[in-house]
Amino acid sequence: MPLLNSLATPYAEALLQVTEARNESKVVADQCKELLDIWSGSADFRDAMVSPVLEPSSKKKALESLLTDKVTPSLMNLLKVLADRQRLQAFDAVMERFLELYREQQGITLAQVRSAQPLTPEQQAALSSKVQAMAGTDKVDIDLSVDPALIGGFVVSLGSQVIDASLSGQVRRLGLALAKAS
Repeated sequence: MPLLNSLATPYAEALLQVTEARNESKVVADQCKELLDIWSGSADFRDAMVSPVLEPSSKKKALESLLTDKVTPSLMNLLKVLADRQRLQAFDAVMERFLELYREQQGITLAQVRSAQPLTPEQQAALSSKVQAMAGTDKVDIDLSVDPALIGGFVVSLGSQVIDASLSGQVRRLGLALAKAS
């Protein structure tokens, strides 16, 4: 188990226990996804939260002012604990680990979908039903990301199964077929 994961697991497990007791695990899981988007999308926010120059009390005040009305008290308490213990560098690892534990507990399968362009809501709905059919369950959590290197189409990773419907994948397969024919 990598060091960051061993650091993140106790915090994630504690958050899951608290949210289960309060019947708010689903809400907190959705909030964790939103926070991960903010974390990855805002270098300024991320840099401020991991900065050794800022005092933990300043970080907690910033978190409170930015997130109090957007997250549950249990999630806010976790963020404050991470700030107090100067563990905010593990923020994303804790959120990801919580989501893993939550999916495990709920029997939810994670499907990672990379597309060349952002998908429309109609495309997302169609893809969601196809992925659910592939997984054999309606409990599927789809993680969408955009990867312009695909040129066109998408790639779906569902456990060890990968469906490559991208233009770059087709070009690669064509190149391999031509190389074998030579």
